[in-house]
Amino acid sequence: MTSPNGLICFTNCLLPTEDGALVQQDLWIDERRGVVLDSHKTFFQRKERPDRIIDLGGNILSPGFIDIQINGAYNFDFSVYEGDDEAYRAGLRRVAENIVETGVTSLLPTIITQERSLYPKLLHLLRPYSAPNSATLLGWHAEGPFIQFAKRGAHAPQFLVPAKEQVKSFEDVYGRENLAESEDWLMAGDAQDAVGVRVITAAPEVDGVMASVEELVRRGVVFSIGHSIATTDIATAAVQRGARLITHLFNAMPQLHHRDPSIIGLLGASPHLSSPQSPTSPTAPGFPAAVAGLQRVPSLVKRAAAQEGPKATSEAFDDVQTPPQTPVLRAQEGFELGLQKGKVADLAFERPFYELIVDGIHSHPNSVRLAYSAYPEGCILITDAMKILDPNLKDGVHEWRDGKRFVKAGDKLYLEGTDTLAGSVVTLDKCVRNFSRFTGCSLGEAIRCATFNPARCLGIERRKGTLRPGADADLVVLDRKGKVLSTWVGGREVWKRSE
Repeated sequence: MTSPNGLICFTNCLLPTEDGALVQQDLWIDERRGVVLDSHKTFFQRKERPDRIIDLGGNILSPGFIDIQINGAYNFDFSVYEGDDEAYRAGLRRVAENIVETGVTSLLPTIITQERSLYPKLLHLLRPYSAPNSATLLGWHAEGPFIQFAKRGAHAPQFLVPAKEQVKSFEDVYGRENLAESEDWLMAGDAQDAVGVRVITAAPEVDGVMASVEELVRRGVVFSIGHSIATTDIATAAVQRGARLITHLFNAMPQLHHRDPSIIGLLGASPHLSSPQSPTSPTAPGFPAAVAGLQRVPSLVKRAAAQEGPKATSEAFDDVQTPPQTPVLRAQEGFELGLQKGKVADLAFERPFYELIVDGIHSHPNSVRLAYSAYPEGCILITDAMKILDPNLKDGVHEWRDGKRFVKAGDKLYLEGTDTLAGSVVTLDKCVRNFSRFTGCSLGEAIRCATFNPARCLGIERRKGTLRPGADADLVVLDRKGKVLSTWVGGREVWKRSE
């Protein structure tokens, strides 16, 4: 059903705001242009009211969810290319058409560490894509191969590489055209007026990576710290150079330690340690020596792991213990102390956003709440889901690849015959509901972590993840328990729950 004048008014609904509140208010959209409207301006300038009124019965009308890290779904793996471009594109379309049932209207296909010759082809195929009845594919998220061996998770060890020639190493692996500056990269694609995003997860302590961060960011790439053993000072240095995100917080990184909180500690970054005068600042004398002093993984261990091959486990998990590295802090004088109650000193940099897999398996509810309490504005919910993600898939044994099979039990996925967890099958709408329960935050605040926060991290908050006028009319209708009732893309309903 369409509106004769193209205008639709959603009424009797709760709208999530960008700060996480839920307000009772109508929303107007233009289904022909696929955008959210300013109702007052539209009425006074066009002298029109919407011909179609939709009463949502007190339910929630949210921006569509955005999943910025997903490895596959509906029996398609973004990292597997079998030599047929059209078959790969058909798999992308299948995911985009079906995932709207989970409330996701935009996603960032993620590829894990691959044989290097595959990257140029895969990343070229993963240019932004949108179709009338499906979720938008925003671009790509390359997780690896510039990651730390000791925190590789399920990434194939034989394909991990350093960036000895800095940015040139990234170009050699990913393809120079895929790392062109944002405008050039978008213009080379087919989609008109596309929203395009590129994310790279890498470990800043790996040879050549830190020196590449600024240039990658300058080209419009979102740099994310992940699969890393970076100490506090190195992680801080990466953020000061432009790193904007932490990949699946708590997983594949050193665990929180009071003497060296490492990557996780960035959520509570101290104004003192962000100062150029701090002894752990990257600009302090002697800082480069800290990078050179990182623990190296013996080559014999690497060779043994390469012979063993990739593990059938979640790419986010690892079982390698990395001891904390204790910083030596000099006593500092000359800093001015704040005198106004409640005013926190400014940081020299913006704390990075961080991803959380809220399936109750990858991170304990207490850990989820701890992270959110430290930095709610930076929280982003992801699925990090495997190709077996399908809310309609029943529990039981399912084929994977290479003769291996999965056992699905609820949100848990095991390799058949073992108790080894094999990744995530949680949907993003369930992550939102879990997050509200785990943290005690409101449903509106949980929605923000799957909409506005990821959009802001990717720099697309004017178009996605918001209900502000001019934004894309990508919407999801939720009941008051957070269950998806219907999904809209570009102002048109693309999925509705059966009665």
